[in-house]
Amino acid sequence: MTTLSKMTTKSDSIVQKISECSGHASGIYTAVVFKEKVFSASADGFVARWNIQLGTQDKFAINIAKPVYSLMVLHTGDFLMAGTNAGDLYVFDLENRSEIKHFVQHESAIFNVIENEQKNVFYSADADGNVAVWDSTTFELKLFLPLGCGKIRRMSVSADGSFLAIGGQDGFVRVFDTEYYNEVSLFYAHQDGVSAVTFHPENREILYSGGKDAILRKWEWRSGIMKKEIPAHNFVVYDILALPTSKYIVSASRDKSIKIWTEDLIFLERIDQRSGGHRHSVNSLVKYSENQIVSVSDDKRIITWSILDKEN
Repeated sequence: MTTLSKMTTKSDSIVQKISECSGHASGIYTAVVFKEKVFSASADGFVARWNIQLGTQDKFAINIAKPVYSLMVLHTGDFLMAGTNAGDLYVFDLENRSEIKHFVQHESAIFNVIENEQKNVFYSADADGNVAVWDSTTFELKLFLPLGCGKIRRMSVSADGSFLAIGGQDGFVRVFDTEYYNEVSLFYAHQDGVSAVTFHPENREILYSGGKDAILRKWEWRSGIMKKEIPAHNFVVYDILALPTSKYIVSASRDKSIKIWTEDLIFLERIDQRSGGHRHSVNSLVKYSENQIVSVSDDKRIITWSILDKEN
């Protein structure tokens, strides 16, 4: 695999490009950060690990031989979960770099796997509208929720672990409590489907959503009251990341751009190819540190960005 590292900055920008890595043979669908290392998953069937500060790939690599759509590392750092386009869910021991579990509970692509550390569980969601709840210690299936909502691209856990939000292809956002998994809120959010959803990092009553309609919305989710909406992108919004320290909301889209917003969805800055950004669809965003994020794209690149506090 080849790598590239690059530095760019603009005097009037709150965004600074820190580094860039490349090496996957196909588009990168998702990434996850653990202990300053970035794991990436690609259509080429590989999971790779990167030192993004150096712009290099280390010796860790897993060949799953199927496109990998979702990744998660447990907070303990012991295990990595990978979901494929065919519905396979793999669990790998990171220390020994070995596969320890292979689940076939899902029958369609697994687009999202996330952990609820407070409840000692993790969730996987698929293209048929199913959500599986797994024990993080035993890896036993605790619950299977056949929601019938079409493709689920994104889920989000509230900061205190009490609620799970799910965005469906049917256009609805569903919120469940994480004690008994009762549905506590259901509201129509986006025409043609919800493609991204995330809780506010501090106020668990606020939730952000993005859709195939290219719109970003801010919600009081218990009542389903929309607080604000903005036509954010030209095509589907694939991911939303909320940064707690800076109060920024970051969105990524199929239109090849990343945009920075205030928590009230006031536009601040656009990152695109002209500013050193991606040349193809931006598929996923992940927080690297309090003021740094990582973006991955169909252009096979992993880019790290620093987002400065506008008040400084």
